[in-house]
Amino acid sequence: MLVTASIVLYNNDVKVLSDAIKSFLNSNFPYKKHLYLIDNSPNETLKQLVSISPENITYIFNPTNPGFGAAHNIAIKKAIEGGSKYHLVLNPDVYFENTTIDLLLKFMNDHPNVGNVMPKVLYPDGQVQYLCKFLPTPYDWIGRRFNPFKKMVEKRNDYFEMRFTGYNKIIDVPYLSGCFMFLRVDALKKIGFFDEGIFMYGEETDLCRRLIDGGYRTVFYPKTIIYHHFEKGSHKSFRLTKIGMQSAIYYFNKWGWLFDKRRKQINSQILRKINENE
Repeated sequence: MLVTASIVLYNNDVKVLSDAIKSFLNSNFPYKKHLYLIDNSPNETLKQLVSISPENITYIFNPTNPGFGAAHNIAIKKAIEGGSKYHLVLNPDVYFENTTIDLLLKFMNDHPNVGNVMPKVLYPDGQVQYLCKFLPTPYDWIGRRFNPFKKMVEKRNDYFEMRFTGYNKIIDVPYLSGCFMFLRVDALKKIGFFDEGIFMYGEETDLCRRLIDGGYRTVFYPKTIIYHHFEKGSHKSFRLTKIGMQSAIYYFNKWGWLFDKRRKQINSQILRKINENE
């Protein structure tokens, strides 16, 4: 069996990126592994990191920078050509212990209806990152950031980010973070890859939704953890804010703005399932 991973690069910190690369390549599981580095940077400075393990890394220079999802699609297509069974979409600022992938592999092998699984995600200081979410409404992605009433925002966050679950049990989640997506390749063959109409932000939401519509589960698995140097760039840079808004508009034009019957149905089904299992 082959397990593959891809990291999309763009002028990254070499030390942080190196930790992400080594986390995957040093993982202890009984299958072959291969990593694809898709470099959207304007130059090949980061190519030096192939030296970490030349036989297990494929570097692809991609300076046209088509976006996050489109770059990962390049790797996913290569992974399929190579016969991969599972593919990890990994952020360049994530690191984890060498047992993490093995635990996720066992879970996926035991649950063939799971298309995507994400472990518990922590900040480097050990605090939980609330990255399990319901499918978003326009308020969740656009209106919430402009709401001046903090108590109202926090109340919505408790629901939207599923904080009420405690983040301590295995649950189905409609929308899992794109920082670490452990994907079943057969599911991707069935439902397709990332929507390349989304440059960055929201492509994982779209993919999770299509996995669910394809009959697969998207699952939060807190029995293992990863660490993520998380920074909301879209909230700090005007350029990234603009990209985020464009992605949100594209997503809601595709799936529906206020009237999205399927969104309501998926969110309600998963909430009911969570409440029934308590």
